[in-house]
Amino acid sequence: MCAAVEMAPERPALPYDVTQRTCPRQHVRLVRQLESQGEALTQTYVPQQPEPPGQPDLPDAPPQVPVTPPGASEATRLLCAGSYLDSAYRDAVIEELYVHEERIAAPSLGFDAARVLAHALRARRAELGWAAGALAVWLVGAVLAVETVILLLLPCLMLTAADRIRGREPRPPLYRRVPAWWMRWTGRPLLLFMVILMVRIGFGAEESADVRELMDALLPDPVLAMLDTDGQVKPFEAWVAIVVLLLAALCLAGQRGQFARALAGELHPGRFADMASDPAEAAPGQRFQRLRQRIRTEQHAPLVMYHAGHPFCGAGSPYDSWTLAVELRPDADRKHPPEPVSNRMILERVRPLLAGLRVPSPQAGDAVRDRLRQLEIDECVFLPVAGLPRRELAPYDQQVFEAHRADAVEEGGETRRHFLRIRVGGWEEELVTTVFVRVHTQGRMLMLEIAPHVLLPVREDFEEADRIAHQYRNNSVLGKAVWALARTPRSLPLAVATLAQGMALTWRIMTGGYGGAMPDGPAVSVRELGAADACSLFQDMDVRRYLKAVQDRVANGVRQALREAGYHTDEFVQKITHVSGGGVLIEKAQGAFAVGDHNTITNNNAQGARSGLGGDNDGER
Repeated sequence: MCAAVEMAPERPALPYDVTQRTCPRQHVRLVRQLESQGEALTQTYVPQQPEPPGQPDLPDAPPQVPVTPPGASEATRLLCAGSYLDSAYRDAVIEELYVHEERIAAPSLGFDAARVLAHALRARRAELGWAAGALAVWLVGAVLAVETVILLLLPCLMLTAADRIRGREPRPPLYRRVPAWWMRWTGRPLLLFMVILMVRIGFGAEESADVRELMDALLPDPVLAMLDTDGQVKPFEAWVAIVVLLLAALCLAGQRGQFARALAGELHPGRFADMASDPAEAAPGQRFQRLRQRIRTEQHAPLVMYHAGHPFCGAGSPYDSWTLAVELRPDADRKHPPEPVSNRMILERVRPLLAGLRVPSPQAGDAVRDRLRQLEIDECVFLPVAGLPRRELAPYDQQVFEAHRADAVEEGGETRRHFLRIRVGGWEEELVTTVFVRVHTQGRMLMLEIAPHVLLPVREDFEEADRIAHQYRNNSVLGKAVWALARTPRSLPLAVATLAQGMALTWRIMTGGYGGAMPDGPAVSVRELGAADACSLFQDMDVRRYLKAVQDRVANGVRQALREAGYHTDEFVQKITHVSGGGVLIEKAQGAFAVGDHNTITNNNAQGARSGLGGDNDGER
């Protein structure tokens, strides 16, 4: 096995050398070298990776276990639905994946970022259309009856300002709540009084004096002088004001109805898997189609182009990362000298043990539905994006990746790093647990690095998208009318803000020069933007179970590799490394492998070893 590892296979020269800092002249030579390779660097990456040479057969997941493609996962569907519900999230998705064309997409674990972008753009187009309709209604109304429309607009602006002052916090501070409460309960009665007054005037009642008093009390003198009105409101003008409110409410109801139809149509759980019939995927536009293809090439590739500030962008939050260093001491009881160990040899010993987690208990058989049956194991190489001439020249070709992997697994570099990646997509890919494992031997020392990351479930309001759409579709006509009329006072300010944001976005695309900018790593992950702040107790228990199973198998694999090579493992099985308050002890007949805080570890022949996984506990025997 060692001889096979030491023999370096013939491989193509790496077009993207991260071991050197390139100057401008080197950039020119690098571009020419990349362009000379032709189509080899522009092919679409196929996620299926071949196993390394000499790799033993790994247990596969049972054939009856369905594997959902990332583009059809529940996490993808909920993120697509969230782009219709939350305009701030939708704008963040478009900003990251559409405006900043130079940024490489972050790894998309268990979801399809390209499909989320497609629905974000579709939701933005729909919102811009309805906002333009609402603004046109208000403008036409102002032309026909400027006095009455302005009088209606004042309480509407007060209600909008009240929402802005209060903010989105569930319990805002007192200095926000008090003025927001005052403006809200001043604007509501005023708007109600104005509507009743317009209706009375429309049916012929003489209310001119009341209108004159309202205008003198609410409008400043410059506005009154500009209007040049005597306070006389005609029935036609009163009806224009009422029609403006009704048409604005219809625009809001139409936008909500379009969202409800999308949740019942292409975003329905029964139809979402059919990507070919999704209208968002067939949206016109060369920019979108080009970026969609790039994202799908980058997001699931084993070669990760990262930004130096956040290399694990897209994997979620770190979860008890730790590092173990132990000296390689020959076993005195072994007659033959120890064999040299390599990083590849250790990883090949670990992989079959990890793959064995997919196999269910013989007693349970096909009844087991544990997510470990769908555990994914692959190897990834992290490359810094600095120095890459153009985004489309990123080395995602399979042969180039194989060359990077063969070099990175043994070099232990700082910028280019090789990891064994173990992923478990629980709760319909909403709770993704990923463990990055790196092994390095240097100076008769073995360094083992484990970096677990957890993607928390999708936001709770996104989870409620189906319930919200179903409730709206099955509501009565009166209920839909009340829903729309309650939000009508905010229609004009929201329409203006929406159109202004759309114009600003278009302006940045036209003038920002992002298409010709130097490539950059991902700034944010759209999956992390749509993640909740916490998970349930059941989900937390699953994360701890996945991590304990994976870390225990990794530790056993490393220990077995050292023992078979002829090295002492006593120090390895007993040494504890504390990183970020976590504890590590690697299990043996007289030891244990513990991960977590405040662990109590005892090692003796009579009692055995006890360890804990997270929290204040004594662990398992």
